[in-house]
Amino acid sequence: MNDRALIARVIARDDQHAFATLVRQHQNGVRHFLRRLTAGDHALADDLAQEVFLRAYKNLKSFRADASFSTWLHSIAYRSFLNEQRKSHRHNEVAGDTLPFLPGPTSSIDSDIMVERLMRQLSVAERTCLTLSLSAGMSHQEIVAITDLPLGTVKSHTARGKQKLVDISAHLKTSRR
Repeated sequence: MNDRALIARVIARDDQHAFATLVRQHQNGVRHFLRRLTAGDHALADDLAQEVFLRAYKNLKSFRADASFSTWLHSIAYRSFLNEQRKSHRHNEVAGDTLPFLPGPTSSIDSDIMVERLMRQLSVAERTCLTLSLSAGMSHQEIVAITDLPLGTVKSHTARGKQKLVDISAHLKTSRR
């Protein structure tokens, strides 16, 4: 059953099973996005993901389907992340640690840890745009809808974030020699 049919069932009949299906279909993408935004703080990302789905459930009647349900959820996730940052008086940047020698990944878990450490080197805006573009496969227009950033800014953050990661990777390769 597609998202629209499930949403209609939730709204019309308060169908908990339909909403549970929506959660199962979208939770991995939302959690992955939040883990990247939080620079690998899995506990915070999971707490925020739970909050996202609670907000989505409470506000499902306001979903207008102008964008996809996934885009709407990512927008809620992004706003939840920004609210958490403001609440905890964090700066817009997660403090980047210096990158000591990172051995090459030996498993997908090692790879994920490495990506999270690398993402700490980017600004929140760069992490957001890169994650939505590369990991979630969203278009620039979808990212604009989620972040409310101008199109040119989204493109700049994406390009700058990619370049920083390339530069960091090149630096790590030369320092391993």
